[in-house]
Amino acid sequence: MIGAGAIGGVTAAFIQQYGCDVEIVCNHQETADKISNLGVRITGVKGEHMVKMKAVAKITDLSGSKDLAFIATKATECVTAARDLLPYLNRESAVVSLQNGICEPSLAKILGKERLIGCVVNWGASHNGPAKLEITSGGEFIVGSLDHRPDERLAPLQQILDTVYPTRISNNIMGELYSKLIINSCINSLGVIGGVTLGQLLASQKVRRIFIELMHEAMGVAAAMGIKVEPAGSGKLDFYKLLEGKTWLADLYRHLTIRIIGFKYRRIKSSSLQSIERGRRTEVDFLNGYICDRGREHEVPTPFNDAVQKMVHEIEDGKRQMSLHNLEDPVFKMIQVKE
Repeated sequence: MIGAGAIGGVTAAFIQQYGCDVEIVCNHQETADKISNLGVRITGVKGEHMVKMKAVAKITDLSGSKDLAFIATKATECVTAARDLLPYLNRESAVVSLQNGICEPSLAKILGKERLIGCVVNWGASHNGPAKLEITSGGEFIVGSLDHRPDERLAPLQQILDTVYPTRISNNIMGELYSKLIINSCINSLGVIGGVTLGQLLASQKVRRIFIELMHEAMGVAAAMGIKVEPAGSGKLDFYKLLEGKTWLADLYRHLTIRIIGFKYRRIKSSSLQSIERGRRTEVDFLNGYICDRGREHEVPTPFNDAVQKMVHEIEDGKRQMSLHNLEDPVFKMIQVKE
């Protein structure tokens, strides 16, 4: 397991409890020592657990060749991690990416497409300190082959990940990944721009309209790429249905749907907002940036995603403060709100 943050640490701990021989790369010697000697402490919706496992501070400290590897770093760090991991893989090794965003094309260039298995993480956890993790919400894993072909590695991987959360195999993993990409491009990036929780964010009609425009652009890019976008939220949010129609009733449905999401997850701070608060850069280039890049490739305009990506970078660089007032910026002037 490359990465001892919220998702990587929790996943590694439950896989270790299942009986696998896990070695986790922690990036900090203090964390590695705690996990090796005392264990990683997990709290939250799955109860309390203390799990010891082999832990090292750097990928180059790994003990030898690995049959199965998970990359659970931030998207911004996954390419470097893949390069460092390559010497520890054998011809039959499988690598599973646990990132937000769509990192698989970049990882495939380094690791080889045949090694990669796509994975969507649809549950939540928080990092509360070295080796202190909290599971904040339940959900599922979704795994699948990137080329849509049958893959005999998927069934045993499903069995392993089932020990963490229920896992299903998809024959359209790119459509599943893209579905989560759309959600994160809205929630994570606007969470940074506004600097508030999801509930505060989606209470604003202006914000909900920006959400809708970001989704429209993302779906236009998906169509140009030939991707069928799967429903998000365990099949509850169908983007095709959400965005169809131009009547006031269709618009009301969109706003109510997004408002309900905001209420249900009202206390959540986006992971990108948490990154900014810890002085780290966000994954916006792998979220909105992915949509913008693919849009340019396929000549699909993405002005709102372009603006969001630029604004997040300004916040990262200290040129702009996080505030809901950012959403009144002239860049969003095409959004009309009825008072």
